[in-house]
Amino acid sequence: MAFKQALIVRTDLGMGKGKIAAQCAHGSIAAFLKADESARGEWVDSGMAKIVLKVNSEKELVLLFQKAKKMGLPAALIQDAGHTQIEPGSKTVVGIGPADESELDKLTGELKLL
Repeated sequence: MAFKQALIVRTDLGMGKGKIAAQCAHGSIAAFLKADESARGEWVDSGMAKIVLKVNSEKELVLLFQKAKKMGLPAALIQDAGHTQIEPGSKTVVGIGPADESELDKLTGELKLL
């Protein structure tokens, strides 16, 4: 079984590259900490595969987060503190996984790469 992690970024916020990188890092770690120990271990041992995808709205981001939770996938919805580029509480990124690649693809397979 192959494990990977998906990071989904909102593009409508107009975040700069550095801001996106920081938000993705938050999403990656937060989702990782929600995964069970065996999934974390397998993912780390296999190279920590990740994919970064995009959505165009908060509504799409929240919907993906809710679907991931319903599927039993480890998921984290990141909200910004608002110290730099965007408003406090803005939902920026969803991290999902590490989880079985085929399960992640059922949820994120139609999304475009960032």
